[in-house]
Amino acid sequence: MYDLSSDLEKPEQEYYLQPVEPGRSHSAASTCPVGFSFGGEHLWDRFSVFVLFSDGSIYLLCPVVPIGSAYRWEAIVEIYNDAHTFGLKSSNSRAVSNSSLAIAWLESTFPEITHQDSGGTSIMLRAQLYVPFDASLCLQGPLCKVCHGEEDDGFESQGSKCEGRAVSFLYNSISKDSVLVTAYSSGQLQIDALADEIQPVWIVGSAPRLSVNSHDQIHGFAMICESNTDDFSVVKLHQPLDQHVWLGHSPPLLRLAIVDLALPRHTDSDSLLSLFADPLIPERIFCMHGGGVDSIVLHFLPFTSQTTGKDESVRAPSVYPVFSTCHGHNYLPSPLSGFVALADPFGYSWIVGVTSSRECIVLETKGWDARLPHHIDWEKFTSDEVQDVDTPDIISKELLSGPKVVLVPQASPNLRAVTADSIEGRSALHQYFKLFQENYVEYAHKVWFELKDHGAHLKRIVDDQHGRLGEVHQRLLNIEEKQPKLENRINRAVEVNKHLEERLRTLRNLPGARKKPLSRSEREFKAELDRFTGLELDALRSSIETLSARLRKHSQSSKSNASSSPKQMPGRRKNHIPDPQISDLLSAVKKLSLVNSENTQKVKLVESALQSKESST
Repeated sequence: MYDLSSDLEKPEQEYYLQPVEPGRSHSAASTCPVGFSFGGEHLWDRFSVFVLFSDGSIYLLCPVVPIGSAYRWEAIVEIYNDAHTFGLKSSNSRAVSNSSLAIAWLESTFPEITHQDSGGTSIMLRAQLYVPFDASLCLQGPLCKVCHGEEDDGFESQGSKCEGRAVSFLYNSISKDSVLVTAYSSGQLQIDALADEIQPVWIVGSAPRLSVNSHDQIHGFAMICESNTDDFSVVKLHQPLDQHVWLGHSPPLLRLAIVDLALPRHTDSDSLLSLFADPLIPERIFCMHGGGVDSIVLHFLPFTSQTTGKDESVRAPSVYPVFSTCHGHNYLPSPLSGFVALADPFGYSWIVGVTSSRECIVLETKGWDARLPHHIDWEKFTSDEVQDVDTPDIISKELLSGPKVVLVPQASPNLRAVTADSIEGRSALHQYFKLFQENYVEYAHKVWFELKDHGAHLKRIVDDQHGRLGEVHQRLLNIEEKQPKLENRINRAVEVNKHLEERLRTLRNLPGARKKPLSRSEREFKAELDRFTGLELDALRSSIETLSARLRKHSQSSKSNASSSPKQMPGRRKNHIPDPQISDLLSAVKKLSLVNSENTQKVKLVESALQSKESST
């Protein structure tokens, strides 16, 4: 951290990070920091610095404050009283020790805090240089997910579910929630929220290195920030407050969502993503990538929804492309060199982007409904077509506040008796005219010049409004012209609907529609007939024909044997079939023919029923 007003080369504060994670290998890739972000206006978050490493792990330092920075009195008093209430009065000796270090740091960094009676809502406190001689800041982390039970692994990294390596990081304070957004090279965004408050933690016994001037005054320091390997306990849900407040635990992360931007895959290099927060709508986050800029809107915040009393369901964030440089399969690897989101005094958000060819893109996002992407054609967008627009500045606050209050000098009691022609009267009038000239006349001239400069700009705005009004009027005329046609189409649709309802009513009154449904036995018999018809009818017919042929052949052979009556050869037995067997065989054949005829009739009935059903449908 540098103070450029005093020294451009030597830093004011130096923090050497030494991350240590239990159960993991210490490789150069996993311990490489890729981004950092300062905290927001929320308790100890304003004195916190979040550091992102390439493997997705997040660490934090607290407290870190630039020397000479200004803070509101109420914010410092709030955390000061909190340390007294929940720290010094705790029954845990460790909580008392940590809160004592925090109170000493607050009283030394902001000496005015000890005199709370002299404080007010408009007082700003400036941070003074203070360094404890026997303690250094603890590198808290890695921040782990919140646990629901004993089976949860407290040291599981939050970034393990995202592909690629971490490339960008953003902290965003939204009402009661502290949201952390991590961007990965695969185009995925991991959105988490702090499930607990941040607390300052020091490691006692690790002395910092101080830099003093010729007068033995400290003007800089450096310290080694190590992780606390003795305590890696994780805060769990529904845990009592006195079991984790001021005990030096790192705040856990509560997973909100993982957003996949569905960026094109590249073989040459990974995509670089940059994250920016909307200055007016904190729930909206902008992400710049190779294909343009996307807007991510958060619909669910756990602590904010709980505080406001809204019973909202957990909704996934919405992703809308703000503008895109991808047209079809054409993709530019790095069309934007820079991007920033701004806010103007009229309550509008502006997006300003700079291309690699030194061209500027300005877009206006007025509210939540800016969802249609702006496609930019880089072939047609040349510098020759850009017109210089001289937009005058906004009217100064000095003119908006009005002229200065003129203090009329006290006049003598006998001033009313003095005439204007006298020396005293002329002197009083000259003094009054001088005051009027210095205040009101000069103010009127300033207003006149301001309005004159803004005249062209206001004229363009009025012309634009008139043009939009004319377009709306023309659209209304077109709607009035199309209204009779729409009414005719609606009437025709109503008539067709009535006609269809009448036809449906007529079809319902047909005899076929009133048939009784088949009973269970009838359905079973029909299924059996269908089975015979589809599978066994051909085999049954062939078997009947075979048996009939064999019967005819047997009857003919028996008749021929009876008529010829050959002589019996000696030494041979008679091979005649008894008459009872022949009669039994004939009776069986007759029964089989009867069954065959009955099955044939049933098959014909089923076929006729099926034909009638097909014709009716």
